[in-house]
Amino acid sequence: MDAAPSTRCCIVGGGPAGMMLGLLLARAGVNVVVLEKHGDFLRDFRGDTVHPSTMMALQQIGLLEKFERLPQHRIQHLAGIVSGHTQELIDFRGLAPFDHLALVPQWDLLALLAAEGRRYPNFDLRMRRMATGLIEEGGRVVGVTMHEYVKSDAPAASDETLRADLVIACDGRHSTLRAAAKLAANEYGAPMDVLWFRMPRADTDPQETFGIVDSGHMMVLLNRNDYWQAAFLVPKGGDAQLRTQPIEVLRSAVSTLASFLADRTSTIESWDDVKTLEVQVDCLGQWHQPGLLLIGDAAHAMSPIGGVGINLAIQDAVAAANALAELLRGNDPIPESALAAVQARRMKPTRLVQRVQLTMQKRIISRAIAQSGTPLTVPPLVRWLLQFRRVRNIPAWLFGYGYGREDVRSPVFPPPG
Repeated sequence: MDAAPSTRCCIVGGGPAGMMLGLLLARAGVNVVVLEKHGDFLRDFRGDTVHPSTMMALQQIGLLEKFERLPQHRIQHLAGIVSGHTQELIDFRGLAPFDHLALVPQWDLLALLAAEGRRYPNFDLRMRRMATGLIEEGGRVVGVTMHEYVKSDAPAASDETLRADLVIACDGRHSTLRAAAKLAANEYGAPMDVLWFRMPRADTDPQETFGIVDSGHMMVLLNRNDYWQAAFLVPKGGDAQLRTQPIEVLRSAVSTLASFLADRTSTIESWDDVKTLEVQVDCLGQWHQPGLLLIGDAAHAMSPIGGVGINLAIQDAVAAANALAELLRGNDPIPESALAAVQARRMKPTRLVQRVQLTMQKRIISRAIAQSGTPLTVPPLVRWLLQFRRVRNIPAWLFGYGYGREDVRSPVFPPPG
């Protein structure tokens, strides 16, 4: 094992947190290896909502102009149609420096970060490398085991080892390394799961991104320019039972909620066209062990409410780079106190957003998808308050900029040329 390849920092997971952290550490002069299980970033129905907090980080590292050239749809305000009544809910207009959020294919964002990282000779992105476990010596994590990622029907690949002075797990809500480290999460639960599918857009369709609540159903339609990305909410665990019914059941519900889509529901040809997101909300009590740090969804799975998942993950990455880059440029072991400091800094923003999400799940989502026959309505006082843009700015600021937003402070060592 002593002869195994080694690196100063190994990042497991090439999602938003892993790619941003790998880039920030590489530009700070740290030797870093990023392991990504898949051979590319092309997976549909991933989090595609990029908020102002992420745009500010991209601006600070000189990537905003390239980001703005990516295909995207900008959203300045969000509305809901509740029992037939339209209600403006969230408004980014008037906020600075960015008065919008952007819907960007996640694979394009990840490809942008990967391309920038590859400009640095100390950035080593290894695709199709799946971490399978941790290497521990003397009570400290000193590396990972991994193998080439293969399809489930292919022969299992043999394990390799990679030693690292610090391992950072960014491998998502089903984190392999979290399980290997036996770190326990506080489970907060969710009343719903989400069915994702696409619907064609017509020129006569509404331009806004909006949600619809009616007849015990709830659906959010995200404008992706040439198609709608639809999120249809079902009661927790209800997906399996729904899939035993004809696909016409879903088509009928979509037509009821959004009549302008009625002539296109046949494009949902079968349940194979519908993907399921099993919603979970949790947070580790401890994000670290000697030689190991977890960030992003590996440390705290978020509800899809507000589309904050990738943005909080990137904020974690910025905070980790700020705290650890100088230490990683040296040769000494990384003290666990430095890892604890990253958790301490990011725990408050995480808990605040999760608290808001859990409140919305309980008071709005659970009632919206209940088959009680009692229509959900917006209370008169809330409706009156929401007529003022500054009131609608409050949730936009909370989700878009967020409490405890991180500025990039890690050092920069430009690549040659």
